[in-house]
Amino acid sequence: MLIEPDQTDRHRRKETEQLRASLAPLVAAFVGDGEERGCLLAGLTFAKVRAPTPPASYLYDPCISMIIRGRKRVQLGGTTYVYDESRFLLTAVNLPTVTEVLEASPEKPYLSLLMRLDLQAARQMIADVDTHEADMSAGGTAMATGPASIELFDAIKRLVDLLAKPRDLAYLGALIQREILYRILTSPAGARFRETVLLGTQSQRTAKAIAWLRENYMQPFRIRNLAEMAGMGISTLHHHFRAMTSMSPLRYQKHLRLHEARRILLGENVDALTAAVRVGYESASQFNREYRRMFGAPPIRDVTPLRTIRGTQEQGGLGKG
Repeated sequence: MLIEPDQTDRHRRKETEQLRASLAPLVAAFVGDGEERGCLLAGLTFAKVRAPTPPASYLYDPCISMIIRGRKRVQLGGTTYVYDESRFLLTAVNLPTVTEVLEASPEKPYLSLLMRLDLQAARQMIADVDTHEADMSAGGTAMATGPASIELFDAIKRLVDLLAKPRDLAYLGALIQREILYRILTSPAGARFRETVLLGTQSQRTAKAIAWLRENYMQPFRIRNLAEMAGMGISTLHHHFRAMTSMSPLRYQKHLRLHEARRILLGENVDALTAAVRVGYESASQFNREYRRMFGAPPIRDVTPLRTIRGTQEQGGLGKG
């Protein structure tokens, strides 16, 4: 029997939809009444959200995020990514973002999984696997979306099936994680990730500068010193840094500080001055000005309604995404 290409595509889409449908109740049951749950495998977490969420600060580590049900918006600098069950989100370096769940309800909660990526394992796999056909000079940010293929969802399904078998999960789970990493590295979105993690490339040198800023965002720095640490010229660092993060190094540091300040204000019920000092600001007026420019309102006015929403969600058992 001859199967036409469009029939094959329809068949694969149907199989993928069936996989997602079978995954949804398993993940929902695993997370239970909470909003997030990890497992024995380090860096693997599952989330459930029962209502759309307001924009919230989130710092992505190198990871793959897959939606099993629902839709999400992620804003990185001036770039916005909207993705759902049909695509995965890949992040190659630490990136400060604003995220919001767009589709979720008590009857059909948003469900997702996040798997942090082992960069050393990724480098080894790149060395072991022939990926020469990929475009290693792919430009763009260190965040990308790619098609969530049936092969990828099949691996996720087998991984989720192991959650109820801790002994098997401890061994077989790591093998499936390697398979997921392979699927990502060899996908259309994998080229940028491969370039970023390979030692010696401009992207990897830029990633080193990004990592330093992530760990030292409270400290003042000179761009010349940052460029020397990365082994790059100042203009080269600026160019590649902006390409990967959609912002300059100074703006990246500012985003880290403001996102962390917002997290502190939301979670610890402190005043704006305390949050400003804790993230490295010496001037309260500068902090208030830059915070308002980024989030649209002064600190306390911005977080007060979000504190109310969060309190309501916690009382009702709603997730935060």
